Order: sequence, then C-alpha cells, then structure tokens
Amino acid sequence: MIAQIAAWRSRLSRLHPDHLRIARGAIWISTFVLLGKVAAALREMAIAYHYGISPVVDAYQLTFNLITFLPAAFVVGLQIMLVPTLVGLRTQPVREQARFLGELQMVALVFGSVCATALLVAWPWMLGLFERNLSGQTREMSRAMMMTMSPIGILMMTICVFAARLQARERHINTLLEALPAVVVLLFLIVWQQGNSPAPLMWGTTIGFLLQAAWLAALARATDGVQTRFFFSLRSPQWSRNYRTVGMFMLCQLVLSLAVPLDQYFVAGLGDGAIATLSYSGRLIALLEGVGAMAIGRATLPVFSDIQSNGEPARAREMALKWSFLMLGVGVLVTAIVWPLAPIVIKLIFQHGAFTDADTATVAHLVRWSLVKLPFYFAQLVLLQLFASEGRLKALAGMAIVCFIVKALANVVLIQWLGIVGIVLASAASAASAFAYHLSLMGWDRHVRTVTRSGKRKS
Repeated sequence: MIAQIAAWRSRLSRLHPDHLRIARGAIWISTFVLLGKVAAALREMAIAYHYGISPVVDAYQLTFNLITFLPAAFVVGLQIMLVPTLVGLRTQPVREQARFLGELQMVALVFGSVCATALLVAWPWMLGLFERNLSGQTREMSRAMMMTMSPIGILMMTICVFAARLQARERHINTLLEALPAVVVLLFLIVWQQGNSPAPLMWGTTIGFLLQAAWLAALARATDGVQTRFFFSLRSPQWSRNYRTVGMFMLCQLVLSLAVPLDQYFVAGLGDGAIATLSYSGRLIALLEGVGAMAIGRATLPVFSDIQSNGEPARAREMALKWSFLMLGVGVLVTAIVWPLAPIVIKLIFQHGAFTDADTATVAHLVRWSLVKLPFYFAQLVLLQLFASEGRLKALAGMAIVCFIVKALANVVLIQWLGIVGIVLASAASAASAFAYHLSLMGWDRHVRTVTRSGKRKS
C-alpha cells in the first residue's frame, strides 16, 4: 500500500503544471456548482411543495425558457469566444483593454434590449405555437409572467461580459453567483404567503438576475483592475480581429439553442404536466452536468487558450484528448451510480406538499433515461473548448448544425414511440453525435498532417 501511494505521488509530481491548473480550476468550479445546485435544489423543493406539477409551474417554465433561449444561445457562444480574446488582451495597454470592454458592454446592453423588445412584440404569436394542449389558465399566467421577466434577457447579456472577464483570469466565482436567482426565488417562496400566486417565481427570478449582474460587475473590476465606461462606437482593433469569429459562433449557438423551444413544442403537445415533469427531471440532470461538464469546460478553456497563445497547439490537443476520455469515463461512472438511486433522490428532494408518489415515479423514470446523455456530453464539451481556443468556428458551426438535425429527427421519431422519454433520448443522440463529430475532425486533421509531412519528405 505504501509503495502504491509513493508511486501515485511520483506520477502526480511528473504531471505538467497545465494539468494541475485544469484540475485546480475544475475542483473550485465543481465546488461552486455544487453549492449553486444545492440552492437550486432547495428552490425546486419549495416550488414542488407550493405548486406540485401544476399549471403555475408549466407557465413559469415555459415563460422562462422562451425568454432565455435566445439570449442564452448568444451568451454561451459569446463567453466561449470572449475568454480566448480576453486572455490575449491581457498583453495590451490598459487603455486598449478599457476601450474594448466598454464597447463590448454597450453591444451586450443593446443586443439584450433588442432581444427583450422582440420577445415582447412576438409573444402572442410564440405562445400560440405552444398552447395546443395547455389550459387557458396556463396561457394567461404565462402572458402575465412575460411582462415581469422580460428584463432577464438584457441582464443575461451583461452578466456574460463580466463572467468572461473573471474566467479569463482563471477566477471562477461567477459560477457560484449563478445561484443568486435560485436563492432569491427560494427566499420569496418562504416569505410570500399567498397560496398558488406565481408572483414569487417571476419577481424572485428577475431580482435575482439583477443582483447577479451588479455583483459580477464589481468583482470583474476588482479582478482585472480595468475601469470601464460605455462607448457608443466600435473603434477598438479587437472588433476587426473578432467580428467574423463572433458572427460565426453566434450562428452556431443560435442553431443549438433551437433545441430548447423545439423540446417545449413537442412536450407541450403532451398536455398539462408534461413541461413540469421535464423541468423537474432536468433540474437533477443539470446538477450532474454542472458539477462535471461545466466544471471541466470552464477550467480547460482559459488553459487551452493560454497554451495556444504560447504557440503549442499539439500539446493542447494531446491534453484535450486525455481529459475528454477521462470525462467520458466519469460520465459512465456517474450514470451507473445515479440510475438505481434516482427514485430515492427525487423523493427526498421533491416529494413534499403537492408533489405525490405518482409524481416521484414519473420524474424518476425520466431522470434515468436522461442519464444516457451524460458520458457523451461530458466528453464532447472538453473538445469543444479545444476547438474554440483554436478559433475553429466553421467546424463548431458545422457541429451545431449536425447536432440540431440529429436532435430534431430524433424528437420526431422517438416521441411517437416513447412519449416524453423520447425527448431526453434525442438529447443523448445529439450529444453522442457532437462527440463523434469532434473526434472525426481531429482524426482527419491528424491524417492531413501525416500526408503533408510525408509529401514534404518525398519532395
């Protein structure tokens, strides 16, 4: 035993420091995600206790998903694109950093406002697409919630900029602050004593996002030391270097984000309670995804970007493959552990008040099938960070299109056979296709480099 411990210590001492940077970042992020998800779980317990599987939860989830799906698409893409850019920007004078960040904050504010305004105008039409089998009560509550929660899209865009500034400095406190909306909703549910009123949900969510944006702004300024102000122009040299990258990656994320309303459309057709069921199961899966995939994704991106900026792409690829297959194994292990425990966990978290034994059985069944996605999702996210650090946006756009096509076709086919289970299995198929896509591109790149080198030798 002592010899084995000594051997492990020797192996760890020989690891490259960049592996340790990733591991250290992943541990911090996992800790923050776990704390945040605990807050989210407590919120879901309170929602289940107050509302059960009811039209209030259907309306809240439908409204929140429709409000956030478009900003979220751009937020994910923008943050992944921004981190490599901001890592490189650290070598520029502070004045240039302040100029670019000020212009970026204005773009985020304007774009978020445009998204929020467009949603307000198009809301009656959008809601009409999803109301086929929803009750009149659910539709009316959704319309009321939209008016209160519409600023969330603007806040999400500004939060993205501040979070990217922190992540570029390998500071991951932004992950912990993502729990603020859940904490505020939980507090509102505890304090609010008006039966089945949806007010705690919509006001708590909106105020939570507002607090998150304000707190992140203060932390970003304190971390990078750059004081910014809004600039109503795009004069920074960074735009000419990155506008094509931004456009391509935004298109990529927009295509991927269409999976959210697509799922809502299919699930709404199953009638009242289906959206709430998918939401409750999704909360537990989000916890597992956050602790695993989010942690490794956010930890690897700044490290891969730093390695690329130092001119060592081969080492970045080698590290990415090792971490990708490691996360594939972690996903299989997590699936094997959680599958038999799903009913117990769901009962412990949700079965209080209006949430019944039948609800527990329904949600646990869906959770089990949702676990199939985890190994592929964990693994492909590492390779996505690698491609982003390399600036291979066309490849990522192709991946987004492939994943959406697989998701859409699988939804159409599987929901007819399996009902709501078909939705989560379609997500698993999409994640598996993303992993296969990344691996095939890396294999093709290796083949091209080998042929090129052999051709040079012959010449």
